[in-house]
Amino acid sequence: MKTLRILAVDDHEMTMLGYKFILERIVFDDYNIIVDTANTYESGKSKIEESANSFKYDIMFLDVQLFPPNEEQPYNGEDLGILARKLVPESKIIFMSSFSDNYRINSILTTVDPDGYMVKTDIDPKSLEHAVRTVITEPPYYSSKALVAIRKKMSNDIMLDENDKKILYHLSAGTKTKDLEKHIELSSSSIENRKRHLKTIFGTEKENDLALIVAAKNRGFI
Repeated sequence: MKTLRILAVDDHEMTMLGYKFILERIVFDDYNIIVDTANTYESGKSKIEESANSFKYDIMFLDVQLFPPNEEQPYNGEDLGILARKLVPESKIIFMSSFSDNYRINSILTTVDPDGYMVKTDIDPKSLEHAVRTVITEPPYYSSKALVAIRKKMSNDIMLDENDKKILYHLSAGTKTKDLEKHIELSSSSIENRKRHLKTIFGTEKENDLALIVAAKNRGFI
């Protein structure tokens, strides 16, 4: 019997153990399913690196937000997906997140090109099994709310590069605009221009930096 190795990363331990319970009980052809778990960015990173050097995970289920929304951390599930694509490109990646905003989903589709995306309110035992079967045989798999978001092709889809994300992160961590040059390799004028552009993107042109941070958090960019 072949082994299907799955990694599930979610900061909510009960949620993650629920996924493990469901996944390991799937009757899938001649496969024996083994699920490893991680509940932080660092532990997920460690397991992905281990996978790259020995066995390969067939599927990785990654939560986008790996920390409480009121805590500031520089890395998230999207970063894990980017790392996995680099180290184990043959592994299938499925994001599982509460984010159903089309901006956030389309950003992840661009940066990671995952094999699936599931909005958590869509997830149940049947959809998890369907996701596994689909990405193994004929990916991609998207849950119903994810499909709705993907189909909403807005004219100003938000596409942020690494410098944009760094600006948002450091502002959210309390860094003043005049000190951003210490963390980002851009001139002060370039940073100001980017911040103005970010406010336009997030619809906070006439508001302060806090409004920008709140809007970015609500769409999962911080």
